[in-house]
Amino acid sequence: MVPQQETFALPVAAAMRTELPSVAERTVAAIVVEVPGYAEAFRGQMGRKIENAVQLALGGFLELATGGADASRPVDPAIEGAYALGRGEARTGRSMDALLSAYRVGARVAWRHLSETAVAAGMPAAALARFAELVFAYIDQLSSASASGHADQLAASGRVRRRHLERLAELLVTGAPPYELITAAERADWTPPRTLTAVLLPEAGARDATAVLDARTLQVGEDLPGAEPSTERAVLLVPDAEGFARASLLTVLSGRDAVVGPARPWQDARSSYSRALRALQLGLSPDRDATVDTEQRLADLVLRADGEALADLRAQVLAPLDGLGPGPREKLLETLRSWLLHHGRREQVAAELFVHPQTVRYRMGQLRELFGKHLDDPQTVLELTLALGAR
Repeated sequence: MVPQQETFALPVAAAMRTELPSVAERTVAAIVVEVPGYAEAFRGQMGRKIENAVQLALGGFLELATGGADASRPVDPAIEGAYALGRGEARTGRSMDALLSAYRVGARVAWRHLSETAVAAGMPAAALARFAELVFAYIDQLSSASASGHADQLAASGRVRRRHLERLAELLVTGAPPYELITAAERADWTPPRTLTAVLLPEAGARDATAVLDARTLQVGEDLPGAEPSTERAVLLVPDAEGFARASLLTVLSGRDAVVGPARPWQDARSSYSRALRALQLGLSPDRDATVDTEQRLADLVLRADGEALADLRAQVLAPLDGLGPGPREKLLETLRSWLLHHGRREQVAAELFVHPQTVRYRMGQLRELFGKHLDDPQTVLELTLALGAR
């Protein structure tokens, strides 16, 4: 290895330092031409700032090289500047591709012009090879620092946006006023859909579900507003799940033990969430892993809205059967329920109960003896229908 002081003799270093403004200008000009992403960004005042930054970076490199330090290891200010540049690129929405291309172009152009100056100033061939090695190692270090800054900025902005999205979801399910929702949506950079549909499902399956749902799907944080701690349910708010889209949503959720609320205007998502939560609390899911579509269970939701009132209604309207034993009582109850649902059509009642029509006729005779003329009273028929509807 050629010693640093011998490699970069003072006359050579002085000659290269004199050329730095010109090299910086040519470097920026080459980047503008070869990296389209910077064609506009590097024009005008910004272009002059970039030239100054390039000149300072190259000057710092020469100072390291002539001072005997390892020029392949940039000092902290250079590293910090490259790191900040990477973060700035992430904030503007650009990927690292353009910046890394700019580094490659810059290294090539700077090397070409500085090496020409160095050779003209008397740098020997062996020293020139070492010079090339240090230049490109220096650029690699700066590139690595910028990549770290870019990644850190993306990670930080991603965490911030996730917090904003979770906050928006919480405001939606708690029924925040419209102006708060609009502000939260803007802060989260979230485009509101027409409607939102609340989905409650086990936390373990939430991640897999969101991976195949609309990218705008929101998820409430770990604490489920209004639910018992033992529910261990995640809350998803799915955009525009109406019509055929709802059918697709139900298909996606099949086998995930989900409860699906109705589609509601996005600012009224609390209504959908409340419906789904109510269905969950009432235990409407008939089997484990079944998906509960609340739109198909409206009657059950209405009938179970006040469990105590329903129990009182049943006790009151079915009182004529209290004197019967469990077996006969159950047979008459199932016959009465079927008779009400089929509007007294004996053949349909018999088919549903798998009995002979004469058996239906006999049982209905017993019921008429117990209830008397009340079976012809519209109010009694309504109350019986409600009392037996949720069985």
